[in-house]
Amino acid sequence: MENTILHKANTRGIANHGWLESYQTFSFANYYNPERMHFGVLRVLNDDKVAAAMGFGRHPHDNMEIISIPLEGDLEHKDSMGNTTIIKNGDIQIMSAGTGIFHSEFNKNKDKQVKFLQIWVYPNKKNVTPRYDQITLKKEEGINKFQQIVSPNPDDDGVWIHQDAWFNLGTFDDKKSTAYTIKKHGNGIYAFIISGSATINDQLLETKDGLGIWDTQKITIASNENNTKILLMDVPMSL
Repeated sequence: MENTILHKANTRGIANHGWLESYQTFSFANYYNPERMHFGVLRVLNDDKVAAAMGFGRHPHDNMEIISIPLEGDLEHKDSMGNTTIIKNGDIQIMSAGTGIFHSEFNKNKDKQVKFLQIWVYPNKKNVTPRYDQITLKKEEGINKFQQIVSPNPDDDGVWIHQDAWFNLGTFDDKKSTAYTIKKHGNGIYAFIISGSATINDQLLETKDGLGIWDTQKITIASNENNTKILLMDVPMSL
């Protein structure tokens, strides 16, 4: 298909540090692929597993919108703004790093790992005041339809970020079909299959596959099995 890019799950970068197993859709840390630097303003899509009683030590970020989507287990977050919180499956976390922030993330469970998606988006404003937020989703609102979890508008559904980007999450039964219309002219859509299988614009996608589509107004999505969970990221294509 024209104006599409397919990233199969088994082509992602892999980093295994013992305590952390990370699958990286785009170039990150020691994984470098010049053909996979970003998709529009979507810079990082890491599929991370953190071992029991382990985590990320205190480290800095700046001028990036960082979204965390926990998939399994719970993670303790601490940051230089004084926040100490727990994020777990069903929560969405956002940090606008702006002028600079330090944070740590730790799996305090001694008997189970944590799985979460770590996503970075280039902001449309630099050097903003750092900000932290998290919400707990009403999961029933994302059954057999897409639930908005990120937007540019503080008054809209989900958390908000400094970018004209909209994220949607949905869990679908077998053979459920839907469509998604791009929110803003010039945006593209990056679909990531968290679990299950789906066909998007006639392209078959399996678990942890990603598909980027641009220069289009609408995409069609059909689930191929029960409990198919899909993340759609509607993002500007120009930096």
